[in-house]
Amino acid sequence: MRRVVVLALLALALPMAAWADSITLTNLFGSISVTNSGISSVGSQLHSFNAIIAPAGHSLGSVSFHTGALLTGSITTGATFAGGASSSFIVTGKGNFGQPKGAIFTGSFVGPVNWTVVSHVKQTWTFQLSGTITGTLWDGRSATGTTVQTFYTSNGQLFKGIGHIRVGNTNLTAAPEPGTLGLLGTGLVGIAGMFRRKLIGT
Repeated sequence: MRRVVVLALLALALPMAAWADSITLTNLFGSISVTNSGISSVGSQLHSFNAIIAPAGHSLGSVSFHTGALLTGSITTGATFAGGASSSFIVTGKGNFGQPKGAIFTGSFVGPVNWTVVSHVKQTWTFQLSGTITGTLWDGRSATGTTVQTFYTSNGQLFKGIGHIRVGNTNLTAAPEPGTLGLLGTGLVGIAGMFRRKLIGT
C-alpha cells in the first residue's frame, strides 16, 4: 500500500516540477510616449534576470513595449489599450553577466492593457500599466505571464504625452520542452511497471 501511495505522489509532483519554470525580470529608466494610438517605451534597461542583477552603472539589456490604440477611458482618469497583433513586448539581453544574449523574450500583450492612475499630488502623477503577455523565449519555448510598469510624470509633460519609467516587473512561466515531458512520461510508466511487478509478486 505504501508503494502505491509513493507512486501516486510521484505522478503528481513530477509534472508540477516540469512545469514550474518561471522567469522574473525587472526594468528601470527610460521613457514612454502616450497617445490615443498607444503607449510606447524608449530606452528602458533590463536590470535583473532571475538572480542576475546588473551592477551599478550597467544593464543586462533592454525592455521595450508598445500597446495598441486606446479603447476606453482617458489618460488622466484611467484607460484600457488594445493588445494583440498591434502590440509588442520584447526583452533583449547583452549576455554580459550570464543572462542570454539576443532576444530573451519576443511577444505581445493578450487582451486589453490597463492604464491606472495611482496618484496625483500637485504637479506629480504616478501611473501603472499592467497586462498579460505571451510569446517565445530565447530557447524556442512558449511563455506567458504578466507585466506591471510604473511611471511618473508632471502636469506639463503628461499633456505632451511624455512619461518616465520608474520600474517594471515581469513574471513569465515557460512551457516545458517536449523532450522533458517525454522523458517524464517514460519514467512514470517505468516506475508504474516496477511497482506492479512487485505487487503481483507479493
